[in-house]
Amino acid sequence: MYVAIDFGISNTDLAISDQDKIVFHTTPSQSSEINADTLKNILKKYEIDISNVKKIGVTGGKSSDLDDELDRVKIAKINEIDAIGLGAKKLYGIGEESALVISAGTGTACVHVQGNNFNHLGGIAVGGGMLEGLGSLLFKNSNGLEINEFANSGSRAELDLLIGDVVNKIGNLSPDITAVNFGQAKSSSADTMENTAAALCNMVGEVIGTVAYLNALLVGSDKACFIGRTSCLSEITDGINQRLELAGIKGQYNDDRQYGNVIGVLESIETNS
Repeated sequence: MYVAIDFGISNTDLAISDQDKIVFHTTPSQSSEINADTLKNILKKYEIDISNVKKIGVTGGKSSDLDDELDRVKIAKINEIDAIGLGAKKLYGIGEESALVISAGTGTACVHVQGNNFNHLGGIAVGGGMLEGLGSLLFKNSNGLEINEFANSGSRAELDLLIGDVVNKIGNLSPDITAVNFGQAKSSSADTMENTAAALCNMVGEVIGTVAYLNALLVGSDKACFIGRTSCLSEITDGINQRLELAGIKGQYNDDRQYGNVIGVLESIETNS
């Protein structure tokens, strides 16, 4: 049995590989402190007998501070960029070609994958954490899934200024492209929670999408492969795709992308055992 753990800012993901079967679990992250007791509590919660574990792999948070063993079981500490790259290679079948991976979680990281070389291109502080933080400030709700549901029932056109609202034409850009996020809010009364959520989700998606297509062009790729839970929110994904389309970049969204990092950890420890 192999156990892989990704200690994210918002969530801790677990992947258990046993007899060619992989089971995933996730739980809200409790503390930035990670020690032997943290691992033991996770194993206990999911009824994992450590005597059956061949190796434990960890990434994220301060997991590199852990000892090298837990009850004589080796702990492999996987660099988070390597975990992102390996996870994306597994999910998207990336071979030797140049590929861009966007890890959209609490924040957003961009990674260039070329074979087994993984290069961190940079990141931005916009992601699910910003969505939930602003959701809490704007309408006292910090649940990303619920914010996305509100957004699905709203219209960002009530708060955003679109290109068609302010000019006749800019090149080949659609009049439905955003000119100014929340541009109408400065001169309007308080809007509905649904419309505010729609504008907020769209803004987060547009920022991620813009960074994604710029980095895709940088590495010479016509697609961006996404992992991370923020890319699972439909209203954010719509915002991402609108920006990608401006540069002819295709977004790739595997069904298991929320587990991308922990899949990469599992790939590493199984391959190197």
